[in-house]
Amino acid sequence: MTNRFFPLATLFTLATIAPLPGQTTARSVDGHPDLQGIWTNATLTPLARPAAFNGKSTVGDAEGTDWERKQNDEVAAADGKSDADFHRRAGSGETGGYNALFIDRGSELARVDGQKRTSLIIDPPDGKVPAITAEARARNAGMRRGGTASAKDRPLSERCLMSFGSCSGPPMLPVLYNNNYQIVQTADAVMIMVEMVHDTRIVRMNSTHVPASVTKWLGDSIGHWDGDTLVVDTTNFNGQVSFYGSSKNLHVIERFKRVDAKTMLYRATIDDPTTFTKSWTIEYPFRATEGPIFEYACHEGNYAMADILGGARKEESEAKKP
Repeated sequence: MTNRFFPLATLFTLATIAPLPGQTTARSVDGHPDLQGIWTNATLTPLARPAAFNGKSTVGDAEGTDWERKQNDEVAAADGKSDADFHRRAGSGETGGYNALFIDRGSELARVDGQKRTSLIIDPPDGKVPAITAEARARNAGMRRGGTASAKDRPLSERCLMSFGSCSGPPMLPVLYNNNYQIVQTADAVMIMVEMVHDTRIVRMNSTHVPASVTKWLGDSIGHWDGDTLVVDTTNFNGQVSFYGSSKNLHVIERFKRVDAKTMLYRATIDDPTTFTKSWTIEYPFRATEGPIFEYACHEGNYAMADILGGARKEESEAKKP
């Protein structure tokens, strides 16, 4: 997919110029930082702070390296097994769907300002996802998840409609594998193509949101430059994409800032008063990589869908037997 897409995409990019004296990154011809290229957000830093790091937003290299080693050893120990704690946390308990070969979540904690972060969440300070509202609990309890009457009852990612684990965002989160992104930038739009399920977001620059009645899978993203930071404001979600139980009222503000030639700092603030008791913010780095962006052939290998539904029909048939 990359080989077919990339040459075409480059026709529409802004020309860039080398960094001037005192600058750390290249800039486009309109003077804004050049964010184009292929990036990875793979990291061992979890979204929420684990109990091992309670009260610590950062850790020193020695403590961080020890924790990293334990995480990598756990994946190696689970390799080839049909079930393990790692598989259950990854959502594939009792299926053994992830051999170590497929795991590509990086090998280190995210480092910001020279320090290793213990959670992607930086606000609230405890590094935890805020509590959800009573309205959200009632709404989510009434949602049908994982039914077997038809393919439409299965999760969106299982149906190859959306990326797993909100890696397409917004907000964008790292997952177990396929953590690469390609950014193409023009004066009027910024494209973010996600390796996982090849979702593509188009950020319209210096524009206004579409009417509230127009909703989208990835929301409606409007961008502007705040100095050297690209700010992206996203609303108009269709309500079918749920980020930690969020509703169609989800509002995400992202900030992309290139801090050096190899690093882009990503920050996103999540606000949905009908779901979360307070807004919350994540922050972590994207690192430049040579890529490539691999094609994610989801539908082509999705034999599980027919097996799940076929198994359900078999169970129903068996239940009717005298």
